[in-house]
Amino acid sequence: MATMTAGGLQMAAMRPCTSSSRRLFLSSAAILGVDLKGASQAKFASSSYISSVKPLCKTFVSAPLKFTNVITRAMSGESEKGVASGLPIDLRGKRAFIAGVADDNGYGWAIAKALAAAGAEILVGTWVPALNIFETSLRRGKFDESRRLPNGSLMEIIKVYPLDAVYDTPEDVPDDVRTNKRYSSASNWTVKEAAESVKNDFGSIDILVHSLANGPEVTKPLLETSRKGYLAAISASSYSFVSLLKHFLPIMNPGGASISLTYIASERTIPGYGGGMSSAKAALESDTRVLAFEAGRKCKIRVNTISAGPLGSRAAKAIGFIEKMIEYSYTNAPLQKELSADEVGNAAAFLVSPLASAITGSVVYVDNGLNTMGLATDSPTLAV
Repeated sequence: MATMTAGGLQMAAMRPCTSSSRRLFLSSAAILGVDLKGASQAKFASSSYISSVKPLCKTFVSAPLKFTNVITRAMSGESEKGVASGLPIDLRGKRAFIAGVADDNGYGWAIAKALAAAGAEILVGTWVPALNIFETSLRRGKFDESRRLPNGSLMEIIKVYPLDAVYDTPEDVPDDVRTNKRYSSASNWTVKEAAESVKNDFGSIDILVHSLANGPEVTKPLLETSRKGYLAAISASSYSFVSLLKHFLPIMNPGGASISLTYIASERTIPGYGGGMSSAKAALESDTRVLAFEAGRKCKIRVNTISAGPLGSRAAKAIGFIEKMIEYSYTNAPLQKELSADEVGNAAAFLVSPLASAITGSVVYVDNGLNTMGLATDSPTLAV
């Protein structure tokens, strides 16, 4: 069963709106305190630079204590005097592989942009049947507006790899898939082969992002879901993360980090989010804790997952009621505002950065606080 990007069936993302490129650091101000006017306009460094985080300096004076705001920049910037200011998210010299990018309006794309804005080198894995359209769109400039970074340059995707994370090795691929015309123009697209290709091309990575989910029977209630559909959802949406980490871990540099995307249906009932997808997200969160221990002890790699609110991406529309979920979230969340994919991207940049060096095995909610609510404020039963 073919996979889809996680911006879809986990219902992760934002309302259809203006392109995410312009919004990337506008929305980030609320989360990361980015000083847009003071951000460095210099071109982002390549992987030849060594990433570093300069410490904050504390000055103690005898005068009455005054508090000033600490600015967190999305990239280490230099002041006019050549001294780094603020608390930087600096990913220069880091390389990220993001599995599950097939267009420019999902969470995977937003994460790629945030990491690129912080200086990371970007590699992506794209579902094989969508590969040709995605690469053609990139080449023809259809994504140029949404590729634009805060300094005015365009996000560069160093290489696009074909990937179907349902299959671990070539031996796992059934004949009907291997001979399918949608797969005939690509090669080396199983998880193991993709990891080997990245190793041959670049040697190692520092960041692994899982932005994949698929539930072929997502519109069916759980009681009507077949065993095949249920297991397909688990395979594509949760075991795919285990497989990716298993095969990429040997080429990840110590101190690196991995993140995935989950949804509140893992712990709360969301009627209509069926086909075993809620079970898959629950498994993904449990696996996050176990993998954090195993990858941490074995290779000093951190593993976290982001529980994102609903986003109106193209893939998310497969569930059939994503717009209603977005409206529900807007109405009932503690922060009554539109959720932007960029906000999830910014959270991801923080989680994979040295600033989050002690955070692992965690579920981080980026949903305007909807997860905290136990009662819908717009419920008719509350009306008098």
